[in-house]
Parts: sequence; structure tokens; C-alpha cells
Amino acid sequence: MLQIDDKIISLDVIEKHFVCDLTACHGACCVKGDSGAPLEMDELEIIDEVYSVVQQFMTEKGIDAVERQGTYTIDIDGDYVTPLVDNKECAYVFFENNIALCAIEKAWSEKLISFQKPVSCHLYPIRIKKYNDFDGINYDKNDICNPALELGKKLGTPIYVFVKDALIRKYGIEWYEKLEYAAKNLKITRD
Repeated sequence: MLQIDDKIISLDVIEKHFVCDLTACHGACCVKGDSGAPLEMDELEIIDEVYSVVQQFMTEKGIDAVERQGTYTIDIDGDYVTPLVDNKECAYVFFENNIALCAIEKAWSEKLISFQKPVSCHLYPIRIKKYNDFDGINYDKNDICNPALELGKKLGTPIYVFVKDALIRKYGIEWYEKLEYAAKNLKITRD
């Protein structure tokens, strides 16, 4: 473990390599899981606000799921999450060339909204667990991401570098620079 400010980071985030390989996994993280994508409190209102724009990129089943369940739901653990279609894919998923993609991110990439997507999705394969005094930042090992581990190793891209933009979005550039410094110096001492 590594501590930077009030964040405890698993060494896997620094030592493991990862780059999404959508041609191999087809966006499986958006269609498989126990519940929808975790949402932060400040994202709930945003999702409500952008839904009318995002809807144009969603599937009919996704729209139906939102109409029945709402723009977000509460999972079995009591956390706010995106709704699911038939307890499978995220309601905000659409498919292009048999690859699951995010309708929210599609609206963002077309500059229709300013919200990219839930930060938990942007951070994946990192999952953050909030405790009273700190955030735990961990690698979420998932067999559906084995192709991403292989591609990341081939390209030499550690997880924290792959999710750089998301970590900056979540914690700011100064915090990320501390992580980067620590990771590079930790690597030097471990060689």
C-alpha cells in the first residue's frame, strides 16, 4: 500500500499494466456485473439533467429501463448506481460493431453535454472505497479484463497511467503528480 494525502493506494494500481482492448472484450464491463455503475452523490442530479440529451443514443431497452427504474437506482448494498436492462447491461449502453459503448460519453464526445460519464466508469479498473478518514484506491480484478492486462503489459502502461485523466478528474493534477512521483520512485527502489 501507498499513502498520498488521505488516499491509500493498492500497489497493484502502480505495478499492474492495463489498457482496455475493446476489440477483445467488447465492452464487457458495461454489460456484466452485480449492479449498475456506482454513482457519486453529485452525479445524481447531473444524470437527471443530461438524460433527455443522452436518450437519443440509448437502446430502446435502455430507455425502457430508465423509464421504469429512474435515471439511477439503489443497489443491494445501498449505493446509487445506474439502472440495468434485465439485470444485465447498464441502461446507458449502446452497441456499435458489437461493442458496448456509453451513451453518456457519446453525447459528451459530440459536445452535447459537459459531463463525460460517471467517474467510476472513467476510473475502471480502479474502484474507490470511501472510509471515514480516507479513500481506498484499489484495482478491481475481473477476468473479463484479461485482454486489457495483456495489452497493458505489451504496451508497458501501468493502471495509474491508463486512468490518468480519470484520477485527475477525481483528485486533481497536484495529487496525480504526487502519485506519479511516488510510482516512479517506488519502481526505482524495487528494481
